[in-house]
Amino acid sequence: GARAAVRAAAAEAETAEAEAEVKPEPKSLDCSEVMEILPHRYPFLLVDKVKEYVPGEYAIGIKNVTINDNFFPGHFPERPIMPGVLQVEAMAQVGGIVMLDADPDAKGSFFFGGVDKCRFRKPVVPGDTLEMKVTLTSMRKRFGIAKMHGEAYVDGELVCDVDMMLVTGA
Repeated sequence: GARAAVRAAAAEAETAEAEAEVKPEPKSLDCSEVMEILPHRYPFLLVDKVKEYVPGEYAIGIKNVTINDNFFPGHFPERPIMPGVLQVEAMAQVGGIVMLDADPDAKGSFFFGGVDKCRFRKPVVPGDTLEMKVTLTSMRKRFGIAKMHGEAYVDGELVCDVDMMLVTGA
């Protein structure tokens, strides 16, 4: 009767508490908070803000692409297009936030370990907002190796996707 009901309520509360621990509330970061995590600075900081992220899981970062970006005068003068490798770099920086903020031993630096299955699907041009979702697919903290999948969108349309390996460094 009453004891069973109390036990059931306690078990339900414990389950709800465990679920709350499993699913942390997503955070957001403004540019200055991004700079507290990433070592990159102008002109190579390619993440303006992070609109949603869970450390050690995923992040959604934003890069506002403007004609004032320093790569446009040379790529290309008559038809400015954001270089694909910089789209990948921007996603790696978002991935760095996922990895570094989750691992206090990482000491603020990381390097590319590799890129696989990279596809550029549509040009990114001045005026676009690049929305990048980077998800951690595996982490080997002992070796400082993180594997991630990144997707970049403009107006909801996939423009680039990549599998990346990032390595922490001292």
